Amino acid sequence: AMKLQSPQFQELFTPGLRSVAELFEKKNFELRIAGGAVRDLLSGMTPQDVDFATTATPAEMKEMFTSAGVRLINNKGEKHGTITARLHEQNFEITTLRIDIVTDGRHAEVEFTTDWEKDAERRDLTVNSMFLGLDGMLYDFFNGYEDLKNKKIRFVGKASERIQEDYLRILRYFRFYGRIAEKPDQHEPNTLQAIKENAKGLAGISGERIWVELKKILLGNHVDHLVRLMYELDIARYVGLPLDGDLEEFARVTKNIQSLCPKPMTVLTSLFKGKDDITNLDLRLKISKEEKNLGLFLMKHRQELTKAAGLEPLRPYQDFVMDSREANTNSKICELLKYQGEEHLLRELQQWTVPSFPVSGHDLRKLGVSSGKEIGAVLQQLREEWKKSGYHMDKEELLSCLKKS
Repeated sequence: AMKLQSPQFQELFTPGLRSVAELFEKKNFELRIAGGAVRDLLSGMTPQDVDFATTATPAEMKEMFTSAGVRLINNKGEKHGTITARLHEQNFEITTLRIDIVTDGRHAEVEFTTDWEKDAERRDLTVNSMFLGLDGMLYDFFNGYEDLKNKKIRFVGKASERIQEDYLRILRYFRFYGRIAEKPDQHEPNTLQAIKENAKGLAGISGERIWVELKKILLGNHVDHLVRLMYELDIARYVGLPLDGDLEEFARVTKNIQSLCPKPMTVLTSLFKGKDDITNLDLRLKISKEEKNLGLFLMKHRQELTKAAGLEPLRPYQDFVMDSREANTNSKICELLKYQGEEHLLRELQQWTVPSFPVSGHDLRKLGVSSGKEIGAVLQQLREEWKKSGYHMDKEELLSCLKKS
């Protein structure tokens, strides 16, 4: 038996959690921390979200919270056994222990239980199947802690059974592999076999759910290895990836980009050879307009918009930003520099303040230029001069050019 008493664990005990714990204790219901939060705490991390599991049924929880005057939030999760209570400005999501009765690869019909092992059995991976008592006691039925220490990702029980309960678990396997495993290619052969045999099941999973997982895979470790594996195991086509993705370009880009905090779409675009690849991805995954536009932008400019030789390598990118009429060009250029692995230029661009053109139509009118058409032409001419000077010329210098001509 292991007892956790880390600072990260102690930090969880807010006034809200203490109040929740008291209510459950008073009614003799067990309450434990579940799933991902346990994994994070055992890894020495502070969990982003903390989910709780209990032996109390949703009806018993509602009764208990209501009679204590505790506010309950949205009851959408109730049929799956989840109640969300709000105490001391904090939300607590608490789910009754469950057994899956019927699953169709996407949804499950559940039955409530008081058996902790039965609930752990229906979870996806061993590292996500542990519970932690509020006294710090670890409850681990499937050697999840051992796997976590050895950085191994395994399904609970038989891989094919877990996958067939929800085919999205194939992508969750990849995501956690990229997060926890130390080296690429340390998979259990029978796990990969089960994934390959069930890959087709991903066709029935909604694009939105797939895109959430895929984005996390793209920003994790071993991404080149994992995406190659998706092709080898025949997963790629069911999740919107191009059938003949450019794996060489993908390997080259992912090697340089990981440390630069890219957007998922920036990483993914390196796999695409043409616009159709983005159209098909969008049809399958319903990506946002912003993501689609970024992909198209990178594809269009990744080869021809490159650094200049000589003393001002950043100039072509700055000129592009200055010539653009769009508001978010600067951030797209930053993603392009990440794609190209230009770390120094990226830092330079991030520190650069976009200068504003110092001359206005009002200035020209003062000098006697009156027709609108002429004002437009002169402003354009002066912008070109300003550009040639590297955006350094001020109003006086620009207007004196005009007087000379």
